[in-house]
Amino acid sequence: MTKNKKKIYSLILLLPVILIVSLSLWGPEALAGYRDKGILDKPHVLQAEEAGEGYRYILSSNEKIYIVSQCLNSQTLPESDYNAMTRNSNTDLDYQERAGSYSFVMNYKGPSGQEITDEEIYENCNSGLSLLKELGILPDSVRNVTSSSYSAVLYSAIDVLEPRNNVPIWKISLSTAQQNANKENRLIDAYISAVDGKIYEFYVRTEWEWEDIDADEMIAKWSEYMGLNEPVPYESDNLLSETTPYYKKYVFTGMGKDSTVVTIGFYDGINELFLKISK
Repeated sequence: MTKNKKKIYSLILLLPVILIVSLSLWGPEALAGYRDKGILDKPHVLQAEEAGEGYRYILSSNEKIYIVSQCLNSQTLPESDYNAMTRNSNTDLDYQERAGSYSFVMNYKGPSGQEITDEEIYENCNSGLSLLKELGILPDSVRNVTSSSYSAVLYSAIDVLEPRNNVPIWKISLSTAQQNANKENRLIDAYISAVDGKIYEFYVRTEWEWEDIDADEMIAKWSEYMGLNEPVPYESDNLLSETTPYYKKYVFTGMGKDSTVVTIGFYDGINELFLKISK
């Protein structure tokens, strides 16, 4: 092989190496410049999620019940001076801490696009009452609610330390203008989810007596209706926990190691049945 042929052959072998080195030095810069031409000085539309949506925490049914119960507890004051005297210093401290960690506040902004509106709440309440009647939790004689006889106020049950943990709640109450009216077979108060219309808590006058009520069966049906786990009977030696001797309490898992106490009770004389998640 002549010297010229050797030189040509060597150059042919070096060409790929030279090409690779050139691309490694010049290629990234050229590619970046090409991409910039397609991006800079031109408007671009990007579909973004709503603010905070990426951090939204979905609460379970048990967690919602727990938050609402704690918020209702935080606004509950002693019913009398006698009850206040029965509280020891530790209980008072616990009450104050609980009131500071959870808040039940009126929602002045009104319903958002995902919540039951003022116009819909009465219809949703009646649908909830109908379902509770079908389940045997309420008697068929309980009357429907109307906007002319009831008031509805939207609240937010908020975990103050974790504001993302909040539950919108409608409170339906017999209007003060109806306080002297016949309350037989009427709903007195109810707390209703502003999202799915589930009835968290109710006080209702019925034709039933306490002997007609199977509390264990009622709590089982209500927990299934609410999407909760199975309840556990709760026994308390505090005889002053309720202002009526006719009641039974149950425990549901709440958040973390904390639990929620749900009470089914009955006020004799006025035949008022209640199911409450506030203690």
